[in-house]
Amino acid sequence: MSRVAVYAIGGNALASPTGTTDGESERILAHVMSDVVDLLEAGWGVVLTHGNGPQVGHLMALDTEMTNSMDAWVAATQGMIGHGLALNLDSILSRRQRPERTATIVTRVLVDADDPGFLYPTKPVGPVLSAKVVMEADWNIAETSIGPRRVVASPLPMEVIDLPVIQKMVDLHAVVICGGGGGIPVVRKGNHFTGVPAVIDKDRLSALLAIKLEAEVLIISTAIDAVRTGFGTDEERSHARLSLDECEAFLEAGEFPPGSMGPKIGSLMEAALHRPGLQAILCQPGDALDALRGNAGTTIVV
Repeated sequence: MSRVAVYAIGGNALASPTGTTDGESERILAHVMSDVVDLLEAGWGVVLTHGNGPQVGHLMALDTEMTNSMDAWVAATQGMIGHGLALNLDSILSRRQRPERTATIVTRVLVDADDPGFLYPTKPVGPVLSAKVVMEADWNIAETSIGPRRVVASPLPMEVIDLPVIQKMVDLHAVVICGGGGGIPVVRKGNHFTGVPAVIDKDRLSALLAIKLEAEVLIISTAIDAVRTGFGTDEERSHARLSLDECEAFLEAGEFPPGSMGPKIGSLMEAALHRPGLQAILCQPGDALDALRGNAGTTIVV
């Protein structure tokens, strides 16, 4: 069995729901594809997770009658984005005459119905709302920097319901695309699962997958080349390695804001803590192999 790497992609690196990409998105996605092929050629099995923020926001904006539930939109974007990634990757693998093929898995994730996030929803989703929708919609709505938007809970992932299927595909040496948008959030009610209006953090879900799949590597790809502290000041510093204690101290000092770098660092810490020996890496797309060798990005160490 191959060593397994879980590789997380941000939603901004992916095509929009209209099928269009800008030049920057195309460049980033090309680097992601290069990373995946490099990992495969180096003998790694690859599990891809991805964001869906721009895509789910666009689809929600089209739902003027508000007929679909939040979990349904997450499911829709998982299929849509997974399809696009699979076509791209399978084409590359075929041209290179590699034996692997992709498997896209619509992934459900169990969350706690009593998670505190449901009491205080803060995660903005979808478009800026009209005055009419604000008045009529039975949603939690908050004023954001760009206008009023729906806000939902962001509960912690507890269990990946489709983990056995993902594991089987990994064992068959597929490149597995799963956990899109952090997974479809569901709760258990008696003997039944039901979807809930929430957004699970994609990086938290990626850490849980890395732990449960007993992966050797978790890579969170992002727009910066390494973790930095003192960002934008004369004290700015790039870190090739950070211990858990250093990460904790920087988090407490406010170096990693909760709306941006905080969840990524927290997810890498979680994976490193609960999966001894795992390489927990943050790097920019295109640097995966160099980061594994310690020549790029930031590695979180216990």
